Amino acid sequence: MKILFLGDVMGRSGRAAITNHLPRLRTEWRLDFVVVNGENATSGLGLSAPHAKLLFEAGADVVTLGDHAFDQKDMLAYAASEPRIIRPLNFSKAAPGVGARVFNATNGRKVLVAQVLGQVFMKRPFDDPFSAIDGVLRQYPMGGQIAASLVDMHCEATSEKMAMGHFCDGRASIVVGTHTHVPTADAMILGGGTAYLTDAGMCGDYNSVIGMDKVEPLRRFITGMPKDRFTPAAADATLSGLYVETDDRTGKATRVVMVRQGGRLAASGPA
Repeated sequence: MKILFLGDVMGRSGRAAITNHLPRLRTEWRLDFVVVNGENATSGLGLSAPHAKLLFEAGADVVTLGDHAFDQKDMLAYAASEPRIIRPLNFSKAAPGVGARVFNATNGRKVLVAQVLGQVFMKRPFDDPFSAIDGVLRQYPMGGQIAASLVDMHCEATSEKMAMGHFCDGRASIVVGTHTHVPTADAMILGGGTAYLTDAGMCGDYNSVIGMDKVEPLRRFITGMPKDRFTPAAADATLSGLYVETDDRTGKATRVVMVRQGGRLAASGPA
């Protein structure tokens, strides 16, 4: 199976990158399944229902969220009614929606998608992500009804993301980090057959400070004084993520390639 994961969609330019590139990539790369992290797609803070629909129309099969899952209030109702939205497993127990679900890919193959939030350096305390994902992976082992499984590890610390990769090695097809908006260069297949990347980066304008227009973040770093709100940078965005091929029989990854399309970053992909 050919699976594409795209990192945090950042504001209007990130949404444009998805709509401009994803339909073409689905065809050119003959993708079987696409997961997009959309939690910053609306003004850099959360995801609105209309913008979620835009991501689905562009070719996303599933949209994951993150710690800003419900910053846009209409997502409270939308996540409860739209099965293709995945919010973190270890978010508040009162949160609507689900943190893991099995989806249909091409040719009737089943794909598990789950998301967990890390605990290190995060602003709010969340439940233990390791025990949360352990229960899901035990329920849906690879090599049976599940042809592939993907875990979106949304957190700050690279060490916590790496630990999650090793914890899930051999039990998930893909473990990919999101949240920091900067792509790492460590795409690999771990010893047990799990494709791993510490952070997929963002789908956004990289002439920025992690997707935000440079002026206000620079002012705050230099002076320590806020003046204006952060606003997403609005120039051409790079679509960033991870391409993985998996063995339908075992669920293990057989190929992993970092993806960068458009914008300022050097192009990369499986083609």
